[in-house]
Amino acid sequence: MAGLALKSLRKSYGPVEVIKGVDLTIEHGEFVVFVGPSGCGKSTLLRMIAGLEDITAGELYIGDKLCNTVEPRDRGIAMVFQNYALYPHMTVYDNVGFGLKLARTPKEERDRKIRDAARILQMEHLLDRKPSQLSGGQRQRVAIGRAIVRQPEVFLFDEPLSNLDAALRVDMRMELAKLHHDLGSTMIYVTHDQVEAMTLADKIVVLDGGVVQQVGSPIELYQRPANLFVAGFIGSPKMNLLSAKVEAIGEGTVRVGSVDLTATEVFADTTGLKPGDQVTIGIRPQVLTAGDTGSLVGRIDLVERLGSETNVSVSLPSGQAIMAVLDGDRALRTGDSIVFGFEPTDAVLFDASGAARHPTRVG
Repeated sequence: MAGLALKSLRKSYGPVEVIKGVDLTIEHGEFVVFVGPSGCGKSTLLRMIAGLEDITAGELYIGDKLCNTVEPRDRGIAMVFQNYALYPHMTVYDNVGFGLKLARTPKEERDRKIRDAARILQMEHLLDRKPSQLSGGQRQRVAIGRAIVRQPEVFLFDEPLSNLDAALRVDMRMELAKLHHDLGSTMIYVTHDQVEAMTLADKIVVLDGGVVQQVGSPIELYQRPANLFVAGFIGSPKMNLLSAKVEAIGEGTVRVGSVDLTATEVFADTTGLKPGDQVTIGIRPQVLTAGDTGSLVGRIDLVERLGSETNVSVSLPSGQAIMAVLDGDRALRTGDSIVFGFEPTDAVLFDASGAARHPTRVG
């Protein structure tokens, strides 16, 4: 196993800078997920680690070794791509062992590594098949097996599940989590799907425009997003973000209100805030409760009944839409009026710059 250190890493294509000074430490054995929208730089950053993209500036360490100019094959990494890139004329056995054969690994050792990888991935019964005889999930397992036999210090995954259907994605997520547990290897995984990020990662790196917006555990990013971008990106359905103005400042609380939000108090860091300041209030759909009284009143636009929960899309007086996730099956109808409340501790206040004003943690 090996950790990684990225120090002021930059990547430019001519005058266009796409990675803008990334500083990041990845510990031995961590499962780290790079997440962000298309074009944020996550795949480029992964390819820089792999050695498939040159580093314009900064330093990349894998273990204690500076790897800026080290060839990909000498970095102790193995990469699994979105495209499985299997040889159609070869069996699974030969596909998995092809890299070892090129490296002139002795036949007995090669056979042992191939069969060990097949056992780990539960595909021993597939070794004699050709890729055309495999499902999408099975092909992805072969691609992962090809990486495992190299016994790399670091595994790199570039959106490996994006070609699979929804059910297979769930199954493969579970297999990847189990693989990480069994191997204990350092893994870096790129995805635009924040559900994958939340379910797989020990640590999530949120990127936007080539800049790291926040690094932390899934629950930390969910509960304490650093800014409006992270708040709107992490969580499904995404956080409701409401414009409001500060009406009064209390002891660790701020009273806010707007055309959509009846005056209510939220807990926040009040440093530098004053009445009249424009702010944004973030409220997770899961913390809204429907009742006779509350701070939000709107009209139901859509009801999604999922059995264990009911998703409700609501239009507020300003025309802004919000989403609520309510427990159980609710007897709600499109066009009805509905009132929502929430606990002051469940709201997040963002100042005019977009930075979160989380209250100071106690203890």
